[in-house]
Amino acid sequence: MPPSDALAANETPDYIPGVTPPQVRVVLRRRLTLWPLVMVMFFSVSGGAFGLEPAVSESGAGLTLLLLLAVPLLWSLPVGLMVGELSTAMPVEGGYYAWVKKGLGPFWGFQEGWWSWINSFIDMAIYPVLFASYLDTFLTRHAGTAAVGEHEWLHWVVTLVVIWPLTWLNVRGARQVGFVSLWFSLLVLLPFLALSAIGLVDLVRDRPAIWQPVVAEDTPLLSAFGLGLFVIMWNYLGWDGPSTVLGEVHTPRRTFPRALTLAVPLVVIAYVLPVVAGLTAVPGGAAWQDGAFSDIAEAVGGAWLGVWLSLAGMVSAAGLFAALLLSNSRLPFVLAADGYLPPALTRLHVRFGTPVLAIVLSSAVYSIFTLSAFERLIELDVILYAASLFLEFAALIALRRREPRMVRPVRVPGGMAGLVLVSLAPVAVFALAVAGTVHDTGWASLALPVAMLASGPLLYPLLRATVKRGTRDVPVPIERLP
Repeated sequence: MPPSDALAANETPDYIPGVTPPQVRVVLRRRLTLWPLVMVMFFSVSGGAFGLEPAVSESGAGLTLLLLLAVPLLWSLPVGLMVGELSTAMPVEGGYYAWVKKGLGPFWGFQEGWWSWINSFIDMAIYPVLFASYLDTFLTRHAGTAAVGEHEWLHWVVTLVVIWPLTWLNVRGARQVGFVSLWFSLLVLLPFLALSAIGLVDLVRDRPAIWQPVVAEDTPLLSAFGLGLFVIMWNYLGWDGPSTVLGEVHTPRRTFPRALTLAVPLVVIAYVLPVVAGLTAVPGGAAWQDGAFSDIAEAVGGAWLGVWLSLAGMVSAAGLFAALLLSNSRLPFVLAADGYLPPALTRLHVRFGTPVLAIVLSSAVYSIFTLSAFERLIELDVILYAASLFLEFAALIALRRREPRMVRPVRVPGGMAGLVLVSLAPVAVFALAVAGTVHDTGWASLALPVAMLASGPLLYPLLRATVKRGTRDVPVPIERLP
């Protein structure tokens, strides 16, 4: 085994029922290094400023700029601190699923894994659909044909052309996904860098009031705040996602927190600068609609920049799918390892040592969901993700109390008071977002996410009595100070 694949000292391989020790070492081949991991994180959370446009039109330019700067401090930073502590204390395959199971017990661990996986059914189907939509827009504007959008079967074929090559990339391993994410990120960030440079020069020269309107016209402040906050939160979700492949990260106790430290400011900059630059040429208003960044880029820099952003949109959608498939496909794998799903899902590819059936199953589900005619359900995404995230914060606090001597190379500062403050900040942000949405659309908007959350407690006893039938959970190894 090459040195880069070897398990670092004190990194115990996970036990997987029915898998021989040599195969365990293969599945935990630690080949995902720092910069590829940074870019996996970038695509797990961002993929560029695409998707921020509705915040400007629905909330107002000033409020959007404020939220873009405030949400990282109240949401991303606390999540990053929590993930930093738990990922270095328990650098195991399954990541947040294993943390919650260790901290709160098997019942809540199952809810964490199940909620995250079913949420991915809708979330992951968005990105191939977005790719097909970007392609259709590009062909309509620059080739004079709208064939992709006119034929539903062709639209679906395009989504499959995105899904299955990236599925094969995932089967080949986390290292390959990391390197492709690195190249994809360059292809996405370069046109946004050009847009930002041109726009900032115009900002310094002309000094337009880019913050106007502060709040969208004819929109109550609370509604504007709630709508914008959900959009911004949705664009900052996912810092814990890559933790599910911690067992495949090279020296994770050092690499993972370093990657977080680099990825968080990268994402903030990749959001703020393009929005500021775009507002210099296109004031906040109805023009800022979903998918409008290519038009905004054309207004800032000319037709060439609009074309470049259109192509970057397709690359971004592909990069998001590849990186998120990497993390989401490990959820059925670890659930099966604990006996909640059929044991065949723990089967590894004989050459690449990846959970091939779990990856293929996830992609098959996502392929079906791309057929659905649904709008981007940002509220659903945020609510399901927040429920899982709050379990992770609860596990963080519980493990501090129950395992005070657990080795923690990274610690949330401030003792128990610091933990509570770090945990309360995301809860407060989420509560404000929900309050704004309920004020605007009523309580009915919460019905679907509540039903999806309820499926976990209902399924847990059924799966324990049928599929699991006494299979013991995979132990989560920890180290304790002497």
